[in-house]
Amino acid sequence: MREDMYSVEQVADRLGLHVRTVRGYIRSGRLRAVRIGKQYRITAGDLDALTGQAPAATHVSGHAEVSSIVQVDGVDRAAADRLGTLVLAGANTGHDRAHPLRVQTVHDEERHRLKIIILGDPAATAELLHLLDAVLNADNGLLDREGPDA
Repeated sequence: MREDMYSVEQVADRLGLHVRTVRGYIRSGRLRAVRIGKQYRITAGDLDALTGQAPAATHVSGHAEVSSIVQVDGVDRAAADRLGTLVLAGANTGHDRAHPLRVQTVHDEERHRLKIIILGDPAATAELLHLLDAVLNADNGLLDREGPDA
């Protein structure tokens, strides 16, 4: 992952400081910088450290996100509603609140097809996909056109 780099002039503009002040911060060690040729470069993380701001989310390591699209054929509107409710309930149950799963369902009535789009943490997405797989492969009547009580 590549982190943004700023020139002394860009940092001075961002902070509303004079260029000499920024260079003084670098020389005194208050602002960390890398010298490339005759110019200094400052990373976004080092600039955040100077200003006391938390690093932007793009600089946080260890977070991954996965996207999945599940297509289920032979689904009428009622079954699509039941599956959508099940998937949304599964997505909203017991996962990391800082990185919630995002789920969207789209039903094509003409083709009797349901698409489920899932975005989120790989482990939470895998759990949801396992739940969906178990429901789709079970003989529980969820996808019957007449409903589960038929």
